[in-house]
Amino acid sequence: MAQHSLHNVSVHIRDRKKVEDTLECFRKGGPNRVQVISDFDMTLTRFAYNGTRVPTCHNIIDNSRLISEEGKKKLKDLLNTYYPIEIDPALTVEEKLPFMVEWWTKAHNFLVAEKIQKSQITQVVKESNVMLREGFDVFFRQLHKNGIPLFIFSAGIGDILEEVIRQAGVFYSNITVVSNYMDFDGNVSGLLQGFKGDLIHTYNKHEGALKNSRHFEKLNDQRNVILLGDSLGDLQMADGVENMENILKIGYLNDKVDKLRDQYLKGYDIVLEKDETLNVVNAILQYISAQN
Repeated sequence: MAQHSLHNVSVHIRDRKKVEDTLECFRKGGPNRVQVISDFDMTLTRFAYNGTRVPTCHNIIDNSRLISEEGKKKLKDLLNTYYPIEIDPALTVEEKLPFMVEWWTKAHNFLVAEKIQKSQITQVVKESNVMLREGFDVFFRQLHKNGIPLFIFSAGIGDILEEVIRQAGVFYSNITVVSNYMDFDGNVSGLLQGFKGDLIHTYNKHEGALKNSRHFEKLNDQRNVILLGDSLGDLQMADGVENMENILKIGYLNDKVDKLRDQYLKGYDIVLEKDETLNVVNAILQYISAQN
């Protein structure tokens, strides 16, 4: 099943033998040796549906009724300014870093100015067009059933991310989330006053992974890692895992496919082009979890 899925037209692999050998190591070790480290926006959620972009965690808030028209314009201007920089293949990650910090910092400051209340988050997610990728229920259920830890590492907004998974009915006990969490005041309605902890953006996941090495220490037996991402910045999400034996990096290439294909194939073992499903990942998990 896993081998068959790797021959789909959307699947691109630079070194097929390496991928097949890694899968065989995973299968021999079984699900007890595996952990999954994944990005969220445009990785576990869809990039588009019927030709329309699906909102990210930030988009869900930015486009909601909680934001004034002036606020929406400011946030859209930020997107139009910084998103082209984020995906520009001509710039190095180092060159992109200061721009990403500027983008996230300004966006978060704009959100604080909009006086968002904690009590409004659930309804805003419900009213949004967010969609997890096709096959998400199988993905989350397989991981939970087989006791495979899922570490979600997101530059989005943790409160929104958790609510999306909760409303989809798949927020299981094996899930750990590291993201940008809103900091609400102590009043009943909870007014947004800032964001907690260190900023996580697209290209500083290496630092975040190292800061979360304690989480990975608890998973010392799970030395086989499946990494899922949609950005070149996601390639560093497993840097906090010590004594890793095998890693399989699976990347969703959603946008600017022809320009970015070569860079993605250098970083990821498997590249899924314009694939809005979790079918390949689910087939791999099924292959690993099948009785030896």
